Amino acid sequence: MQSRVSMVALAADHAGFAFKETVKGQLTAEGIKVIDLGTHDEGRVDYPDFGARLAEAIRAGQAPVGIGICGSGIGISMALNRYKGIRAALCHDVTTAKLARLHNDANVLCLGARITGAATASDIVDAFLSTEFEGGRHQSRVEKLETIG
Repeated sequence: MQSRVSMVALAADHAGFAFKETVKGQLTAEGIKVIDLGTHDEGRVDYPDFGARLAEAIRAGQAPVGIGICGSGIGISMALNRYKGIRAALCHDVTTAKLARLHNDANVLCLGARITGAATASDIVDAFLSTEFEGGRHQSRVEKLETIG
């Protein structure tokens, strides 16, 4: 993979913990620094709390992009998208990951640990991190997102 980033922030709830650890291993093996925002075990926690941690890390500039994981990916993506400046995309395949970056300038990838297999997730992460925002006709649409709310 030819990543466009050197650092990624990761966060998951209890359902996504083991999946997060797998993704973290993939990233570190590729030389990408990881900010692990938790959770750090499978004890029950709430995805909005970890979505908030990830959103704040991205907004504070600690990492240019993030990956959020919960059981389905839906809850953490909903939590993340409540924050201004966060464009979280729940992706289930390489195509949606590429389009999330190309057309929407997504800065957070969301994955469902109970939905997506490890090999597919690895490909999704690669696609997300190696795809650049296309800009052009998409720029004004992304800018409109910042005016909502």
